[in-house]
Amino acid sequence: MTRWVLHVDLDQFIAAVEVLRRPELRGLPVVVGGDGDPTKRGVVSTASYEAREYGVHSGLPLRTAARRCPDAVFLPVDKDAYEAASAEVMAALRSFGTVVEVLGWDEAFVGFDGQDPEDAARDLQRRVRDATGLDCTVGIGENKLQAKLATGYGKPAGVYRLTGETWFDLLGDQRTDALWGIGAKTAKRLAALGIDTVTQLATTDPDELAARIGPSTGPWLVRIANGKASSRVDGEPYVARSHSKEVTYQRDLDDWDDVRAEVARLARDLVPELAERPTARVVVKVRYVPFFTQTHGQPLASPTTETAVIEAAALAALDRFTSRRAVRLLGVRAEFA
Repeated sequence: MTRWVLHVDLDQFIAAVEVLRRPELRGLPVVVGGDGDPTKRGVVSTASYEAREYGVHSGLPLRTAARRCPDAVFLPVDKDAYEAASAEVMAALRSFGTVVEVLGWDEAFVGFDGQDPEDAARDLQRRVRDATGLDCTVGIGENKLQAKLATGYGKPAGVYRLTGETWFDLLGDQRTDALWGIGAKTAKRLAALGIDTVTQLATTDPDELAARIGPSTGPWLVRIANGKASSRVDGEPYVARSHSKEVTYQRDLDDWDDVRAEVARLARDLVPELAERPTARVVVKVRYVPFFTQTHGQPLASPTTETAVIEAAALAALDRFTSRRAVRLLGVRAEFA
């Protein structure tokens, strides 16, 4: 028996849920975000594949999406509907009879012991479709990293296997940020060291990189560049590591006394939603006009559930912002202990 990790990722999940509720939208460009009014400020939560052909994607301002795809159907976010659909998807995956590790609304890892992971993947796809009407892509790997990356090559609604044997053929010449876990900032740091591709990172001396980037981070980066990662699928219930609250303002906040008051209010409003989970760090997000975003965090002396302490930490994080330009969005995130 061979141990495999399957990564199940729902295709255009939020848009697909909306199309199931409104079959007349099938085949049309659908954009979900904000309250569904593209004349207002807000960002795209997801876009159907038809809308993506026009350059519409998650995080894009709704007004820009409307300019790029004027014929798109814009819909408001309906969190309750997506959570209900997600619960049905995860129940379908668990009916497979093996361990399922939920990563969020629309993705999960599934453990599989057997010789034919492609057959198992197609079985999972059938179960999800029969239960919900939704399509998913399944990535197959010897560990979580390989499975997660494989999914991207199988979309939409396909199955793709990535293993140590095929790792460098597929990824070796790609930029380091092609790897799950490496973002733009880390890729930039690596590029400054002359490390541009996955192969270059994989052949870097771990001790040398540890000295340049950090004793834990450096060797870990070399490890994932070689396609090495955990294969343990954890079936414990999914628990969010943070919770946030943010607001896009229809009129710019020009006065930073108003910005400060809004951050304090967001922090106070956030606390009752934390379910008494102690907060260890508070992060404030500021999106300046026209669309430049920065974040700063403030660690707490000790984890707490006290509103006053969390509010004070949010304001301390806000004080780290040096620019006092006009603001269009504010957010406060509590990271749990």
